[in-house]
Amino acid sequence: MARIICFDIETTGFEYQRGDRCIEIGAVEVLDGKITGNNFHEYINPEGKIIPRESYEVHKISNAFLDDKPTMAVIAPKFLEYVGDSVMVAHNGKEFDFPFLNYELKNLGLPEIPPEQQQDSLLIARTRVFNLKTYTLDAIAKFYGISLATRADAHGALIDSEILAKVYLELENTEPAPEISEIVEKQHAAFLAHPKIGGNFPYRQFPISPEEEKIHQDFMAQFNE
Repeated sequence: MARIICFDIETTGFEYQRGDRCIEIGAVEVLDGKITGNNFHEYINPEGKIIPRESYEVHKISNAFLDDKPTMAVIAPKFLEYVGDSVMVAHNGKEFDFPFLNYELKNLGLPEIPPEQQQDSLLIARTRVFNLKTYTLDAIAKFYGISLATRADAHGALIDSEILAKVYLELENTEPAPEISEIVEKQHAAFLAHPKIGGNFPYRQFPISPEEEKIHQDFMAQFNE
């Protein structure tokens, strides 16, 4: 049975190497192409790391709210047990979610998520959906007609994971788009196959009258004055 874990994290900021911390993990299980409802969701105490206003405005999670929540040392082993050896999917995960999560795991002396378990829905979308101005999770969800009503007020790890799971299933059911070179080659072949291309058509001449020749000469003469 194919088991996929679609997940998302919320953080205090983008720079984990400068002390930013994970403050929420959400994950949705997809089993044999169906969302099962077996979810994982935890808020995490950032252990003194202050959440800046710009981050709070995105996820609406405050330090006061997280004061009584467990630390990453408590949550991470539970999350790894939940994931097991399943393939994990995150949107823009290769650039953000996986490196951030692995940094937290490494600092705890826990096994990191190996590359063979990582999939990035952003990279998948770029091979299957064209003509989008941006490949954010919102944009792809709208392309497939997936409602974003649950995240109207703020982002949330579990909310985004649920949207991601729906997007992932749509992407899996979308045929990969042909390479650009293949598209160009097919268009070129179609152009050459046009009945007028390469035909032996007579060359048409349109001689001008003496009156038209005089008008042209008079026009050009003004530039030589």
